[in-house]
Amino acid sequence: MRWCQSRRRGRVSLAATAAVLCAAVTGAAAPLPAMSPARVASLGRLAALSGRRAEAASIAVSCLSPAHPRLAARLARDIHTALRGRESTVALRVEDRSEDLGCFLNTTTHFDSASVVKVEILGTLLREAETQHRSLTASEVRLARLMITQSDNDAASALWAHVGRGRLRYFLSRAAMKQTQLGPGGYWGLTQITAHDERLLLDLIMYPNPVLDGASRTFALNLMAQVIPAQRWGVPAGAPAGLTVHVKNGWLPLATHGWRIHSIGCFTGHHRGYLIVALTEDNPTMAYGITTIQRVAEVIHRQLNPAATAFLPASAPAPSWGTPDEPIPPVLGGR
Repeated sequence: MRWCQSRRRGRVSLAATAAVLCAAVTGAAAPLPAMSPARVASLGRLAALSGRRAEAASIAVSCLSPAHPRLAARLARDIHTALRGRESTVALRVEDRSEDLGCFLNTTTHFDSASVVKVEILGTLLREAETQHRSLTASEVRLARLMITQSDNDAASALWAHVGRGRLRYFLSRAAMKQTQLGPGGYWGLTQITAHDERLLLDLIMYPNPVLDGASRTFALNLMAQVIPAQRWGVPAGAPAGLTVHVKNGWLPLATHGWRIHSIGCFTGHHRGYLIVALTEDNPTMAYGITTIQRVAEVIHRQLNPAATAFLPASAPAPSWGTPDEPIPPVLGGR
């Protein structure tokens, strides 16, 4: 089929996705056999998803602040400029309660989570311990630390299995993260996330709430502040030197939509706090996606901190960049 071979403007299109499906089903990029009604419906859903992806390429960012409308307008303008000309498909959520400000871009578009889902796993673990009226065990603390500070996949898989899908769903329900869909089986990196839900998650970690108590929130923030240097790229770029950076990143290449590069972070200190969620795909390389996020992060930090004089630099490339975060079989990674 001709549509199994086409590409559009350098991005992987629905046609390329179909080519992956052709290969997965037939073993080669050959025409598909006669399809069942269920298969037709499946490809229909895929077409709808591709349409949403085309829409997600928009950079019509909106920033709102009843208290500071000029700040909001400047921030929207600068984010738009930072993203202009980038190949990346981007979803963005910014929240600064001290300025009564929020920014929104493609906040309900779904992305494969890669390792940012590890914060959801951590939240589930902490909530489980709270409901059982106990502290984390030494083993749980060790695995949580490895999972967050080093993005250790074995630790994440162990805790994903330990808490179980039922508790993960319960945590998502309590957190009102209705747009998040758990990955199949043990493939936590294929969990479907949105910028909207990731903002809810960071809110739970930053502010008092009935889901996570103060000790749990402090534990999570401390781990996210201790992420190893090679993984502190993304939204920390341009942060004022006087704030504490709490970050978790994810990076994963798949046959469709290229590299998924995500960065979520909180910035605390001086009696204030704000958060940035940046989710991206359609990146040709890991470094390209990181650059997209860091360009946006730098303008956000500068607008939110006009009196700051020292800022964290953008991360220099590390030897680990380009190594996938989690191996995903092609049959599962053809979205």
